[in-house]
Amino acid sequence: MSISVAVPKETNAGELRVALVPETVTRLAKLGIKVLVEEGAGVGASYSDQAYQDAGATLISDVRSLYQQADLVCKVQPPSYDEAGLLKSSSVLVTMLHSHRHPKLVLRLQDQNITTFAMELIPRITRAQSMDVLSSQATVAGYKGVLIAAELSHRFFPMLTTAAGTIRPAKVLILGAGVAGLQAIATARRLGAIVEAYDVRRATREQVESLGAKFLQVEMDAESEGGYARELTDEEKQHEQALLWRSVGEADVVVTTAQIPGREAPRLITTPMVDDMKAGAVIVDLAAESGGNCELTVPGEPVQHKGVTIYGPLNLFSSLAIHASDMYSRNIYSFIGVLGQEDNSLTFNWEDEILAGSVVTHNGEIKNQGVRELLERGES
Repeated sequence: MSISVAVPKETNAGELRVALVPETVTRLAKLGIKVLVEEGAGVGASYSDQAYQDAGATLISDVRSLYQQADLVCKVQPPSYDEAGLLKSSSVLVTMLHSHRHPKLVLRLQDQNITTFAMELIPRITRAQSMDVLSSQATVAGYKGVLIAAELSHRFFPMLTTAAGTIRPAKVLILGAGVAGLQAIATARRLGAIVEAYDVRRATREQVESLGAKFLQVEMDAESEGGYARELTDEEKQHEQALLWRSVGEADVVVTTAQIPGREAPRLITTPMVDDMKAGAVIVDLAAESGGNCELTVPGEPVQHKGVTIYGPLNLFSSLAIHASDMYSRNIYSFIGVLGQEDNSLTFNWEDEILAGSVVTHNGEIKNQGVRELLERGES
């Protein structure tokens, strides 16, 4: 016998990605791992059942049977509360869990003695770069976010010289210079826009300027452990707003990407700031799913405010489901390589900081301190 890895069809509305693509299935099969795939699991990402069979996977029509045969279940989105009930006791779940949004799910996984690894909690260390789902998926969001902004805008992005005269290039402001922000900068520059970017972390300046954008100078440095931005103090927030107000008002397009893992997105653009924007300006808020960077954002719905369009798209990753799935699948494959195997069962070296940092539940306990404290506070 060998380890069985299961790939169920994603059940969240609008989710088109799949956790493992056929290419990765082939690589796992060569390692002696049995891969079980629910029928239709890859259709949303344009991967047919036949492609999985050709890669060496076994197709399963009944999802309950799939879960009961699996030692390890790989998903993109966290399972629903009812779906979690299908997992067999002592099995392993690898997914993007977002525990702060799903406290009841975490408790159910704990009660069922599931070992759960949250891919978004993998520490940002050199050895774990190939497993960094936040970076791989943010690449999709940054690219697609600018294309949406270009479609919503009533202006050309590039400078054009025509018989009717010269059209000035659009001025685009990117808030947040993480992976999504840098990809947004690169995409806007490819489209010919003049780009400015802002981030509370000084270290991002060199990256921003290397892409041909102007970096808005800040006096503070809010970089925390792991390269993420920390939450700002009230005084720093006031300073930040004063700095951004003018730049937001001058921009034709603003794309916001600022997020703090495990917390609500920081509020960067207030209603008065939108009031001062020019008519026809566009804000695309890529942090809509975690609360939004703009005060007026309504997740998933375009908003018109005094001539300004504000749009916070949801699950942009599925809009490029083929490449998003491909990158996510490689992240999962690399993570599986960290897990041990002995006597046809999975083993865990808790001295490995990758496993120790990403585990949420194990042996009926909540192992992640941050998640445990969140649940003890009764937050959701």
